[in-house]
Parts: sequence; C-alpha cells; structure tokens
Amino acid sequence: MPLHFNNETDKLSRIILTEPTGSSAEVLLYGGQVISWKNERREELLFMSSKVVHKPPKALRGGIPVCFPQFGTFGLLERHGFARNRMWSLDTSPGPLPPANSQSCMDLILKSTEEDLKTWPCSFELRLRISLSAGKLTLIPRVRNTDTKSFSFMFALRNYLSVSDISEVRVEGLETLDYFDNLMQKERYTEQADAITFESEVDRVYLSTPTKIAIIDHEKKRTLVLRKDGMPDAVVWNPWDKKAKAIPDLGDEDYKYMLCVDSAAIETPIVLKPSEEWKGRQELSIVSSSYCSGQLDPRRIRI
Repeated sequence: MPLHFNNETDKLSRIILTEPTGSSAEVLLYGGQVISWKNERREELLFMSSKVVHKPPKALRGGIPVCFPQFGTFGLLERHGFARNRMWSLDTSPGPLPPANSQSCMDLILKSTEEDLKTWPCSFELRLRISLSAGKLTLIPRVRNTDTKSFSFMFALRNYLSVSDISEVRVEGLETLDYFDNLMQKERYTEQADAITFESEVDRVYLSTPTKIAIIDHEKKRTLVLRKDGMPDAVVWNPWDKKAKAIPDLGDEDYKYMLCVDSAAIETPIVLKPSEEWKGRQELSIVSSSYCSGQLDPRRIRI
C-alpha cells in the first residue's frame, strides 16, 4: 500500500496517498484532515487558505476538516467541535469495514481523552477511512459509543473546494429545499432559485438533502459531484469580500477561489446507545464537462 510519511518543518505528520493513474491525497494526523487532493494532471481540487496557520491547537483553514461533536455554533462547545484540532492516530483495527481492494487507503482513529471529557462528558471512538482512486476521494466516518450512557452529536465533513472564480460557479441539487440561514439568526427559509449562484456572502444549512449534489465550475469546464450517505444535511458557505477580510487566517482575495459544500448531520443530531456505531460516507468525484446552466441534473449522473 503506497503510504508515504513526511515530517515537515511545521511538525505536522503528513501521510501521502497515491494511486496508479497519478492522483494523490495528503492527510494530516493533526485533525485527521485531508489537506490536498490532486488529479492525475496534478491539479489541486481542494482549497487551502493563503494565510493558513500551522500552529496547533489552531485548526487549519482548508482541505476537509472533520467537525465533531458539534457543527458551527449549533451548540455550546467550541466552534465546529474539537476533533479538527486533536492529534489522531493510525487505526490498526478498522474492522468491520471490508478490505480496501486495490485503492490507496488509510484508517485513522480519535478516542476521547480526559481533557475532552471535561467539556463533553461522552466516551467515544471516532474512526475515518480515507480512500483514493482514479478521479475519486472517499471518506467513511464512524462514531462508536464507548460510554455507559447514550449520547447525541452533530457531524460534518467541511469540504473546502478549489474553484476558478466563485462568480462562475453554481450548485445544483438543493433547489426547493428548506435551509437555515446563518446570516439571518438561523431563520428557516425555502430555496427558490433553480441553482445556487454566488454574488454575496452565503452561509446556509440545507435540510433533508439528496444523496448527490453537483458543483459546476463553468470556467474550468469541470463538475464535482458530492455523494453522501448518513449525513442528510448540506452546508454551503462562501464568506465573500467583507467577511474574508475579517478572518485572520484567510487571504483577502481567497473567497474568489473557494467554496464550502459540506456533508453534515446538524438539524437532527445522531443518537447512539452504549456500544452502538454510526457510519457515514462521502464520495467526491470529478467529471470533465461543458454543461451549460441548467443542463446538469445531478440525479442523472452515473459515473
């Protein structure tokens, strides 16, 4: 299995996944976070802030942070929970997941610590399988209740996607759905547009979303397809210019080249009884396309 370990000057252990066609992914043990995904042409598909801070316990802005056991400010814990700024470990016993076949794959685990139990008194094991194949990146998160009592939690994979120009991007598959608008004190609205386009700040939690969402980048003539299971909600976020300038670890112009479309379970927290396990799945795949606006129905994508 082509796993390569690098110890960079930032002291954050990186694991590099590769596969035969030439695509690659980089994963940090810090946060269990994918920080890079490149296709076979070495084009970066994930966004990383130009002002990213590599100083634990600061979370890294970019890639795919793991949000657990809380998303955003939907609760009393620190923003997005604590999993994204903890050191994870390689998981040597990832069962009962099936073998990863010929894909380049790794398994990580995060267990509750005494410090975590002070702020969130629930004993857990959080596992993450990351698999790389041609044109595809798959993440399978699992949470097991190792406590003697039931607990509930939120979960999200925050996907910072690299785009050519945010004003040339549209998201399809969320039309007619209800959403919480975080810019309007989490008020509930219904999406009226045929697709989501971007002309100002957007920060929404779409509810009961389909298993497929399409992110269409017209300038790159490329469509990214997000497939998900076990995470019924989807978050769409771009800070736009004013908010970008107010975020210390985000470049003033970075908002033009990024878009977050997240797989999430937020509205209805997941409840686990002792010894129960929850499993989610997210698959990101790339389609070369020259679709015009409105011609792509994500429900018909079969790649």
